[in-house]
Amino acid sequence: MKRVLLKLSGEALAGDKKTGFDEATCVGVAKQVKQLADAGIQVAVVTGGGNFWRGRTSETIDRTKADQIGMLATVMNCIYVSEIFRSEGMKTEVFTPFVCGAFTSLFSKDAAVAALEEGKVIFFAGGTGHPYFSTDTGAVLRAVEIAADAMLLAKAIDGIYDSDPKLNPEAVKYDEISIQEVIDRKLAAVDLTASILCLENKMPMLVFGLNEENSIAGTMSGNFTGTKVTV
Repeated sequence: MKRVLLKLSGEALAGDKKTGFDEATCVGVAKQVKQLADAGIQVAVVTGGGNFWRGRTSETIDRTKADQIGMLATVMNCIYVSEIFRSEGMKTEVFTPFVCGAFTSLFSKDAAVAALEEGKVIFFAGGTGHPYFSTDTGAVLRAVEIAADAMLLAKAIDGIYDSDPKLNPEAVKYDEISIQEVIDRKLAAVDLTASILCLENKMPMLVFGLNEENSIAGTMSGNFTGTKVTV
């Protein structure tokens, strides 16, 4: 694979703290991505916002406004993580689908692809820019737009299970599963909209645990222990 989109769970970025940033976790991610960049692999990154806010966190405020807060949470995450990446020697650029003053660049496919080809690690913050769409859906959309070879989903758990392993200690992990099966069985790898977008655009996914040792670099070097989602 020459170009990938890495989706980082917001909760995973928080590490054991469960909220905010765990700098050691983020530095560990940066060191692994640097290995990919040094090998000539073009990397785009999307972060969730769950370490600060989810669109459905509040049942009191309007859903559109709640989702907008979530979009801004991902902007904060991307700016922070991109700076950690810079501290490890990478060039980065953060794109958003809405204007954020001088903080980010306004997204366009051409600008994003040009940045990748210049050797930058790019970040897609702010989701799709619209409410009612998750960061999973935004990640698949951007992966399709930049013609990524695959999506790498680094999550708080180490793959896709037949039930929630936090609730069911007997849950069984899949080594490989089709995206159609994920949809049919309503498995919580990504949300339904994102799954259908993957299916329609034949975008494969590799789902693994961010907190597993060297999991990002290992996934790209063939030492993959998560779940492969085929199309």
